[in-house]
Amino acid sequence: MDKRLHSTEQKTGVKEEAIATRDAYGEALLELGKERKDVVVLDADLSGSTKTGKFAKAFPDRFFNIGIAEQDMVGTAAGLALSGKLPFASTFAVFETGRAWEQIRQAVCYSNLNVKLVATHGGISVGEDGASHQATEDVTLMRVLPNMTVIVPSDGYETRQVINAIADYYGPVYVRLGRAKVPAVMPDDYEFTIGKAYTFYMGRDANIVAMGIMVSIALEAAKILKQEGIDTGVVNMSTVKPLDTETLLNTAKACRLIVTAEEHSIIGGLGSAVSEFLSENHPTYLYRIGIKDAFGCSGTPEELLKLYGLTADDIVRTIKEALGR
Repeated sequence: MDKRLHSTEQKTGVKEEAIATRDAYGEALLELGKERKDVVVLDADLSGSTKTGKFAKAFPDRFFNIGIAEQDMVGTAAGLALSGKLPFASTFAVFETGRAWEQIRQAVCYSNLNVKLVATHGGISVGEDGASHQATEDVTLMRVLPNMTVIVPSDGYETRQVINAIADYYGPVYVRLGRAKVPAVMPDDYEFTIGKAYTFYMGRDANIVAMGIMVSIALEAAKILKQEGIDTGVVNMSTVKPLDTETLLNTAKACRLIVTAEEHSIIGGLGSAVSEFLSENHPTYLYRIGIKDAFGCSGTPEELLKLYGLTADDIVRTIKEALGR
C-alpha cells in the first residue's frame, strides 16, 4: 500500500498549530540563509508582510529592498541568477505576477534562469485589503509561462519543505503563499517532492483535488460526507505545474466524481489544469469549486470564503448535488 494514503479520519500527528504559510517562509528562508551563502533575497518594500525581514536582519549584505518597483526587482533577480546567486524575490502575489509579468516572461522564463518567485497574500483570504490586493489569477498567469514551476503549499510544514526543495531545483519557480493562519494538515512522515501530489484518502464516490488553504477545508468536507455515507477522498495537489498526472489519473479511475477546490479563479488555475488533462486522457464528471470569474472584495477571510462559496459546507452541498445528478 502506498505510504502516502491516509484516511481522513486518521490523526496524523501534525507538526504545529495553525500558522500562516508566509510565516513559515520567513523561518525557512532564514535557515536556508545560514546553510547556503549563495542565497540572496529581494523584496519590493514589503519585507515586514512577506516575512523576508527575518533574513534581512540576519544577512543585511545579502538582502536587497528594491522599493515599490516590482519590475526592477525581477530584473535584478535575473541578473543575480546570471552571476551565480540563488535569488528569492518576494512581494504580494498580485504585484509580483501582475506588475512584473513581462519581466518574469522575458528575463526569467525565456532564459530559464534560476529565480525563485515566492509571493505572499495570495487569494481572497488576504481579507480586508480588498480586491486590489487579492490575487485570484496569479496561478493562471504563472502556469501559462514555459519553464515555470508553480507550487501552492497547504500549510506551514509543507511550506518549509517547499522552500528547501526549490533551493535544490534549477529553474524558475513560483510559490504562492497566504496571509491568514491555516491549520496544519500534513503528517509527520510527509516528504514534499516537486510534481508529486499527496493522497490523504482515495474515495469511491468522489475525490476532492485541492491546493493551498482549500486542502484543510476539503478534509473537513470529506469527513462530513463520510459520516453521511458518501465515500470521499482528498488529494493535495500542491504542485500545480507540473501536474502529477499519474496520481490524478488513478484518482479519477477510482471514483464517480472529481471536484477541484482552489482559492483562485476557476479560469486557468487548478481546476483548469485538472480538466485539461482528464478531458484528454480519462473523461470524468468534474466540478470546479473556486472564484467564478469575479474580483474579490473587502471582508474577513471567513466572510469572504463563505461569500465566494469556498467553505466545507459548499463542498459538501456541491458533491451531494453532483452525485444526485
